[in-house]
Amino acid sequence: MPIASDVSLGRDVRIFQPDLVNLYGCTIAAETKIGAFVEIQKNAAVGARCKISSHTFICEGVTIEDEVFIGHGVMFTNDRSPSSVNPDGTLQTEADWTVVKTRVKRRAAIGSNATIIAGVTVGEHALVGAGAVVTHDVADYAIVAGVPARVVGDVRDRREMNPVATTPAGLPGRERRSVPGSDKDYT
Repeated sequence: MPIASDVSLGRDVRIFQPDLVNLYGCTIAAETKIGAFVEIQKNAAVGARCKISSHTFICEGVTIEDEVFIGHGVMFTNDRSPSSVNPDGTLQTEADWTVVKTRVKRRAAIGSNATIIAGVTVGEHALVGAGAVVTHDVADYAIVAGVPARVVGDVRDRREMNPVATTPAGLPGRERRSVPGSDKDYT
């Protein structure tokens, strides 16, 4: 598995086993850590100080902002209507589909084995539970879990469990009392 010559690596990027990754045509910003058996495709971007855990697939069209955690085995998709053939039975080529872009915002965390469906945005500081299938946008600070992923909480209510949240640059106070998409009140 190679690191292609067209990959842009920022300062102090750490790839723990360079012979066991597949990176091509992507951009990875400073101080990001990448585990073994990770594939990052062309036209994907990973921000600074991220951690991309082993066995993760980041496809074309995915943008991951700074300070994001991606757990083991996370899968991103970029096609909402996948098919191997056209209606006439001929094999599809790149000309037969359009990449649907996905964004993971700053300081979000995605748990192991989650699947992020094409076209969604995972908000700042959001937490996606392990094994979740994210089919819709996730609001800033929301905790989502399940198949399909649903809002189950707000990370601001779990500050004691998240040391980042207690730093001056961490999470702000509770500006709102509920998470959009949830009928629960988080005070």
